[in-house]
Amino acid sequence: MNQDQKDRMATGRGFVAALDQSGGSTPKALRAYGIPDDAYDNDDEMFKLVHQMRTRIITSPSFTEEHILAAILFERTMDNTVDDVPTAQFLWERKRIVPFLKVDKGLGEEAHGVKLMKPIPDLDKLLDRAVAKGIFGTKMRSVIAHHDAQGIKAIVDQQFELGAQILAKGLVPILEPEADITATDREASEQVLHDQLASHLDGLAEGQQVMFKVSIPVKDDLYADLIADPRVLRVVALSGGFSRDEACERLARNHGLIASFSRALSEGLSVDDSPEDFDGKLEASINKIAAASLT
Repeated sequence: MNQDQKDRMATGRGFVAALDQSGGSTPKALRAYGIPDDAYDNDDEMFKLVHQMRTRIITSPSFTEEHILAAILFERTMDNTVDDVPTAQFLWERKRIVPFLKVDKGLGEEAHGVKLMKPIPDLDKLLDRAVAKGIFGTKMRSVIAHHDAQGIKAIVDQQFELGAQILAKGLVPILEPEADITATDREASEQVLHDQLASHLDGLAEGQQVMFKVSIPVKDDLYADLIADPRVLRVVALSGGFSRDEACERLARNHGLIASFSRALSEGLSVDDSPEDFDGKLEASINKIAAASLT
C-alpha cells in the first residue's frame, strides 16, 4: 500500500470524484453530456465516447489535488490511458489524485427490501491487475430500497465479506450500501444500516481500515461516530439523485462527511462546450462540492 496515498485519504481536504459509470449507467451519463444514444452503434463506441468525456474532466486545469482527493474509475478506464499514460498512473503521478477502482458487476433482483451485488467472477484476478496498475482501493455498490432489517444485514454482510477479500490484497475497500433517497422509510433504514456498519467493524483485524460510501442521511451527523472511528479511513457520500445544489446543502450539514459525486459533479457539462466554458463550469462545480465537503 502506498503510504503517501493513505495519508492523503486519511487527512486530505477535498472530495472524491466518481468517474465510474458502467455499462448500465453510461448511456444516461452520455445523454446528460449531450451525446444521444444514436451517436454510437455498440459498447466499444459507447465506452470510447465516455472515456473521452472522463479524459476531458481529468485533464481539466480545475481538476487538481487542491480539491480532488481521489477518483473512482471503471475497469475499462483503469485499462485505458490519459495522454498516453495509464489512467491510474496519470492521476497519481501528474495530479496527486488517489485512484480507486469500481469492482462490482451490478445488482441482483430485489429481495427483503434490498438489492445485493451480483457475483463478481474472477475478483482475485481483477484485484491483482488493480494492484499492478497502482490502484489504491476499490468501490462496490448495493442498494437498500426500503426498511427491512434482514435485508440490510445481508447487504452489510456481503459488503464486509468481499471487503475482507479486498483487504487481503492490500487494497482499501469502499463499501457502498446506498439507501434509496426516494424511500419513505429511509431514516429507519439508515439507522439499521448505521448499527450494522458499526457492529461489523469489530470483525476487522488489527490495523485494517475500510471506507464507507453512503447516501447523505436524513438525520444530520448520523455517521459522525463512524467518521471518528480509527478503523474507518474516510466516509464519503453519493449525491443519490439530488441536484448538485441540494446535495451540497445537505452534505454541508454533516460534519466530516465528504462528497463522492458522479452525476452532480458533471452536471451542466456539455460535449459542445468550448474549452473555456467546460473548464469554467467544472471549476464552479468542483469549488461548490469542495466547500460543502469542508464542514
